[in-house]
Amino acid sequence: MLIDSKHKLFLSLTATFCTCLIVGDLIGGKLVSGQAFGFSFTTTVGMIPFPVTFLLTDVLNEFYGKRAARLVTYLGFSMALLTFGLVFIAAEVPIAPLTRAADWQGVTEASFQNVFVGSLRMLGASLVAYLTSQLVDIAVFSALRRFSQGRMLWLRATGSTVVSQAIDTLVITFVAWSGLLPINEIVRIIFSAYSLKLGIAICLTPLVYALHALIQRRLGISPFEEQS
Repeated sequence: MLIDSKHKLFLSLTATFCTCLIVGDLIGGKLVSGQAFGFSFTTTVGMIPFPVTFLLTDVLNEFYGKRAARLVTYLGFSMALLTFGLVFIAAEVPIAPLTRAADWQGVTEASFQNVFVGSLRMLGASLVAYLTSQLVDIAVFSALRRFSQGRMLWLRATGSTVVSQAIDTLVITFVAWSGLLPINEIVRIIFSAYSLKLGIAICLTPLVYALHALIQRRLGISPFEEQS
């Protein structure tokens, strides 16, 4: 069976979206700090792949409509839930006696538990925040597209991220770090992470336009037109 360019693009976008989502969850337990856009921030290395998910959600909504974007959202949620279950099972399986030897240079029980079981909390936090924020992003994007009558791509791309990432940042930070960090540090992470996400969203706007033009001109795929 031949697959046309529109279906190939959809499969590619979906696979990339799920990969970035799951990798971002797995590595999200590592906190980093620095300076960007003129302010200091504290956030997780999960911010490396997550901007790609913002971008892909907007592209899916623009060219396939909100129903397709919701489908990918539910699929991503299912894959994150599957990952959570597999990591939990792997952590419960007893490690081989050889790995307890003093001269063992591979993965030890302590290091495995520290990395992957620690990631379970981040995965759980992500599952709580992800579904709501993604559905809000899709709804706001579609509403702004109707409001602007298909014009001002920058408005719906940035506007949907502004609203959805406020929800995502608030929920995931509280669930992931409550009881582990003092409340003032959690609040600082929320404000700095959200500010960083807004800066990234603005910087991604030219890329949204570039992908929009590439998909239309090179692949011949037109933006989705919702039925009124």
